[in-house]
Amino acid sequence: MSRPRLDQHLLDTGALPPAVSPPRYDRSASTVGVVHLGVGGFHRAHQAAYLDDLLSAGVRDWAVCGVGVLAGDSGTAEALRRQDGLYTLVVREPDGATQARVVGSLAEYLFAPDDPDAVVERLATPTVRMVTLTITEGGYNLDGEAGEFAADDAAVAADLRGDEPPRTVFGLVAEALRRRRGRGVEPFSVVSCDNIEHNGEIARRSFTGFAAAGDPDLADWMREHVRFPNSMVDRITPATTDADRAEFAERYGYEDGRPVFCEPFRQWILEDSVPSDARPPLERVGVQLVDDVTPYELIKLRLLNAGHQAVGYLGALAGYEFVHEASTDEEIVAFLRSYHAEAVPTLRTPSGVDVNEYCAELVVRFGNPGIADQLTRICAYGSDRMPKFVVPAIAANLRAGRTVERGALIVAAWRRYVVDAGESLVDAKADELRRLAGDRDPRAFVSNRALFGELADDSKFADACLAADGALDRLGPRGAARAAARE
Repeated sequence: MSRPRLDQHLLDTGALPPAVSPPRYDRSASTVGVVHLGVGGFHRAHQAAYLDDLLSAGVRDWAVCGVGVLAGDSGTAEALRRQDGLYTLVVREPDGATQARVVGSLAEYLFAPDDPDAVVERLATPTVRMVTLTITEGGYNLDGEAGEFAADDAAVAADLRGDEPPRTVFGLVAEALRRRRGRGVEPFSVVSCDNIEHNGEIARRSFTGFAAAGDPDLADWMREHVRFPNSMVDRITPATTDADRAEFAERYGYEDGRPVFCEPFRQWILEDSVPSDARPPLERVGVQLVDDVTPYELIKLRLLNAGHQAVGYLGALAGYEFVHEASTDEEIVAFLRSYHAEAVPTLRTPSGVDVNEYCAELVVRFGNPGIADQLTRICAYGSDRMPKFVVPAIAANLRAGRTVERGALIVAAWRRYVVDAGESLVDAKADELRRLAGDRDPRAFVSNRALFGELADDSKFADACLAADGALDRLGPRGAARAAARE
């Protein structure tokens, strides 16, 4: 059976089914004010949805130009171009109810490998006043131990030579800022939306580090004039599968090559350091503008993201496939709650935030069966995630003389997962992780400074991890989780 495809024509002809809400504004009257680098599912469930709300509220100059930077983005580029930038966002409630809407804020999509200069020129356009990023936790090209920009990366080095148009996010942004400076155009702000503590500072270090390696004057200008506000973003958004797309088409009666499925909860905390005339009025659609993002980001990183690592590795070792399955296992849930109790003392809770209520809500969110978030997604790229989500809380607790048994069990479970995953491990450092985790002495893993920083030399941390490793041997993942929860 042939079904219509989502595109502007489908909207214009009123053929969208009643169960799906269309954009409530004239897309042709909007102006691109934001360029987003890395248009994955999360961006389309989060920042693009907020901006869609803003366009619906009558603010017309903050539509989005999405940019695919990597060769692997070609499928998304083709699908979104075919659909005039439109896609369907489906919110799945824990009780099975759904709400579907077509998001229209993505006014344009550019694929950098095809035409990098077009991307640079779009970034240099005066109407563009904000650039947002979801380039993953490991995408900022900083040396893990020293925290310095790695200018010797092959793609970065090619951009720095300048023999060809830029290909990396750093080269694209730096060249656009160079052109804006030369044309007397105010610089845009750069907003990282990745799960990294102080992500704005990380972005500043990365982009100015790139510029300093090739054009120190530009780097100095960027440090003085370009704003890199910190931000915290949250909405659980699993990867869309072929089965999801087939089910979508059957339910709604039209084809969408890039539908996105997500939970109801969403949150965006943004540092209020960009003048109001140089950013979208995001406070009108529920974004919280604050002086200091740090307390909010630590809550999210050390409770939600680290909680995902806890459920992910223990759940995978226990044989589960999805987060919601592992999150309804009594032993794993009890461990999750006990880990939260261990991590909470490392936080500085903002006024008006009930951290205990937040933890209780996380258990419900993780257990949402409509999300069907695969544990393999949660467990991927552990070398990027664990040092940012779990390790800082362990270090803070050790400095304060507190217990770290639950955090140590997450580390031990990560090591076991690396061994079990073998060649199927998805991680930028897969070979090194397999070598470290495969050593008969678990200390080889936990003494790696690139992964554990100062903890690599901490005997209390090593002892706790060895004890957790022994518990996994004796009791299995569920038994070890049960034992740790009762300590």
